[in-house]
Amino acid sequence: MSIERRVQLVEALFEKLDTQISTFQHKTNLKCQSGCGHCCTNPTIEASPLEFLPYAFHLFLNGQAETTLTTLKTKQNTTICHLYSPLNIVDNTIGRCGNYKYRGLICRLFGYAASNDKYGQKRLVTCKIIKEGQQHAYQDTQDAINKGLYIPMFTEYYMQLSQIDFTMGNVIVPINNALILAIEAVLQYYAYRPFPSGLVNIA
Repeated sequence: MSIERRVQLVEALFEKLDTQISTFQHKTNLKCQSGCGHCCTNPTIEASPLEFLPYAFHLFLNGQAETTLTTLKTKQNTTICHLYSPLNIVDNTIGRCGNYKYRGLICRLFGYAASNDKYGQKRLVTCKIIKEGQQHAYQDTQDAINKGLYIPMFTEYYMQLSQIDFTMGNVIVPINNALILAIEAVLQYYAYRPFPSGLVNIA
């Protein structure tokens, strides 16, 4: 399957998820605080290269893939996501995603999706800030989930992702490594192939 087709399928999966999360937010009133970047600064975030394939393809089309790859490789000891943009030089947890459109699957799911606990019950996976700062909404939401409110599931979405590309979808690495692998995959694919038809290289 071509890179272009895989990108289309990943983007379609993300579009479906975004619609479901928007509905979930509307029904529960749960939302992230504006300017909060606590989860983005977590040094243990892991992701698959496949969820960043649309971002890597975007970089390639805009002639930025090789320079971004070089930047990422020179900062391999940096654990905070390359896409994260702090807005405060003193407190780096105040910030936002520098390329929100191309954020990964893990970034979309966290806060608005669930996993099964040891009893088989669906549990909303979210941060301490939402649990404590929106305590009533959080508890009401968990109660609603237990009564059947639809919520996206981590396992289901990662299974759907892996069906697009089993290999790329099942490699789980630190998030910046996932970015590197995604960009390398695009560059290697087009190393001996013509530029994608119908698209213009603006580099």
